[in-house]
Parts: sequence; C-alpha cells; structure tokens
Amino acid sequence: QVQLVESGGGLVQAGGSLRLSCAASGITSIFNAIGWYRQGPGKQRELVATASSGGGTNYADSVLGRFTISRDKDTVNLQMNSLKPEDTAVYYCNVNERRWDTTYEYWGQGTQVTVSS
Repeated sequence: QVQLVESGGGLVQAGGSLRLSCAASGITSIFNAIGWYRQGPGKQRELVATASSGGGTNYADSVLGRFTISRDKDTVNLQMNSLKPEDTAVYYCNVNERRWDTTYEYWGQGTQVTVSS
C-alpha cells in the first residue's frame, strides 16, 4: 500500500515563495509518477506538476516558469516562486503507478497554501 507524507504549505504574501514536499513509500512499479494537484475554492482539482520515474516532468501552463518540481527517488519537492493569490488552494500529493495493464492512484491528505494580496 502506497503511503504519502506531505509537508510544507502555509501563508505567504504575493510574490513570495513556498516549498512543498511529498515522501512516498510502498511504490512497487517502475512505471510511476509523483506529483501535485490543487483544488481552489469553488474549483475542480487540477494538475500542478508531476515527475515521472523516467525523469520527465509535466507542468500546468499557469505555473510554468514559477514552479519547479524535483524528484529524488520517491520524494518530490515543489518549489513555488512568484506566488499569486490565484495559487491559493489545497495542494494534494498524488502517486500514479502502472502495474501490468492497471493504473493505481493514491492521494495525500492535502496541505493548504494561501497567498495574500
């Protein structure tokens, strides 16, 4: 069973920086991705950034150039710079792993990021 431990988040002024970390354990497939999604007030959950086991990364257009995801084994860090009030959301760590022809997804409990204007 995959378990996720999230850390980071908090309150910051616009233009500031925060760092989120997610440590995953129990991943068994070499085909996996770890990343962050977020859900703002009244919005649907959306992709922020992911890092695959193959070394690839993927970002939402809205965070390109401001956020950087890095991965060391099964821990990912999301460095968030130049934060904007619209980045305010609950951020969720996600693990997506593929075993044979089945994809499994796991979610963290979420951490609040609030950016004040």
